[in-house]
Amino acid sequence: MQIRVGYEIVYDLPQPTPVVLMLNIHYTRVSDIVQPDHIRLSPAVPMSAYRDSFGNWCTRLLAPQGRLHITTDAIVRDSGLPDPVVADARQHPVQELPEETLIYLLGSRYCETDLLTTTAWQMFSHTPTGWARVQAICDFVHHHISFGYEHANATKSALQAFREGRGVCRDYAHLAIALCRCMNIPARYCCGYLGDIGVPPPHGPMDFAGWFEAYLGDHWYTFDARNNIPRIGRVLLARGRDASDVAISTSFGPSVLEQFRVWTDEVKQDEAVH
Repeated sequence: MQIRVGYEIVYDLPQPTPVVLMLNIHYTRVSDIVQPDHIRLSPAVPMSAYRDSFGNWCTRLLAPQGRLHITTDAIVRDSGLPDPVVADARQHPVQELPEETLIYLLGSRYCETDLLTTTAWQMFSHTPTGWARVQAICDFVHHHISFGYEHANATKSALQAFREGRGVCRDYAHLAIALCRCMNIPARYCCGYLGDIGVPPPHGPMDFAGWFEAYLGDHWYTFDARNNIPRIGRVLLARGRDASDVAISTSFGPSVLEQFRVWTDEVKQDEAVH
């Protein structure tokens, strides 16, 4: 199957402002790109690209004063299969974990493992290790947090989400990540496109989505505490320790978000790009 993805974002900037964007499809999906996701700016200004320490594509620019319009429209090839479920994926003892996974056991800006460890062990030490333990954590988070866009807060942490019991997809991911790390399971934050393919209506407003990956059985597997069912058509943009590492835009100065629109739609056969 093919999926059309894209966005239209408008900022108002009171002065010339350096900006870093993280809005390109992750390099692991490059071979699936049918129509490239070139970033288009209005007004047009020079851009340069680099890969950050997590392997994410980043774009630097100096935005002029005034309105900056950012958009792309791409088509990605996808298997059409739901997220894999590997119920027998085992949990590695910490001493056996690859060195590159160890950073995802540590606390981070939005995932306070030091403040949640005692709670996590009280809640999940009795559960089977491996996939079943991660799923138990997802089940808890899914039922513990009440979803609502009105609960969005850019500075809300895993601990705050745990105490408040409400939030958006990033809060589900942060709490599940923190609890996994507390239980010695490496977990990392993911941001990307996730439409409503295979999901019956009514559908909510489209947005970028947050989920996470846990390291089990020598592999990183997708988990989604917000939806808590395998989904079809995820298109990864970026990975990191938490949302602070994968901000879609970082402006080094004041800015006002004036417009924000995201689309993720299955391309019908007669619309497909050849």
